[in-house]
Amino acid sequence: MAGSIYLIPNTLGECETHNVMPDLNYRIIKEIKHFIVEDVRTARRFLKKMDKEIDIDSLTFFTLNKHTSPEELSGFLKPAKEGHDIGIISEAGCPAIADPGAEIVKIAQEKEYKVVPLVGPSSILLALMASGFNGQSFAFVGYLPIKDNERTLTLKHLEKRAQTEKQSQIFIETPYRNMKMMEEILNTCHKETKLCVACDITLETEYIKTKSVGSWKKGELPDLNKRPCIFILY
Repeated sequence: MAGSIYLIPNTLGECETHNVMPDLNYRIIKEIKHFIVEDVRTARRFLKKMDKEIDIDSLTFFTLNKHTSPEELSGFLKPAKEGHDIGIISEAGCPAIADPGAEIVKIAQEKEYKVVPLVGPSSILLALMASGFNGQSFAFVGYLPIKDNERTLTLKHLEKRAQTEKQSQIFIETPYRNMKMMEEILNTCHKETKLCVACDITLETEYIKTKSVGSWKKGELPDLNKRPCIFILY
C-alpha cells in the first residue's frame, strides 16, 4: 500500500507553534520519516520546535527549490511508492500555495497517492478574513511584474476587476520591495479604491489595516520593509 503525502503548514514567522498549529499536526509529524522541503536547515529547526524529542538525524530530507530538476521531483516520491508517508513543508504558511510544493502535489495526484492537507496558518486567507472585503469572490495573483510600466498596468487591471466584478484582488511582493509596492499602489490607484495591508500575520508585530487609497496617502505609512506582507485591492 502506498504512503500518503501530508501537506504540513509552517509558521508565518517566529512564534509559538502551539498558537497556530492543531494537535493533529504534532501527532502526524512524529510518525513521518521522509520530508520534502525548500531548505533543510529551516525545516529541521521547525520540526524541532514542533517536537523537541524528534530524532532529526533519523529523517530523510529532499530539497525542493528552483534548482530542482523534473527528474529529481519524481524520485522524491519513491518512499511513498514503498509504503512510507511523506511530509511536504513550506518555508512559511501552507505548502503548494505560492510555493514550489505544488509541483510535487501535481505528481502525487497523477500517481494517485493520497494527498492530505493539514490545517495551519495561511497568510492569504487570514488577510482576506480581516480585510472586510468580498470573501466569496476573490483572486490571488501572486507576485506582480517587476518592471515599473508592467506593474503599473497590472495594478490598473486589478483595480478595474475589483471595481467591475466586486472581486477582492490579493497579491504579494518580495519583502524588501514592500515599500516600493505600497508607493506604486498609492500613485496608481484611484483615491476611492480600498487597500488592505496585512503583514506579520499571527506574530506579535501583526499589522492589518484597511483604508481607501486617499486615506492612506494622507497619513504616515507603516514600515513594511522586510516584513511578510499581503496587499488586497477592492
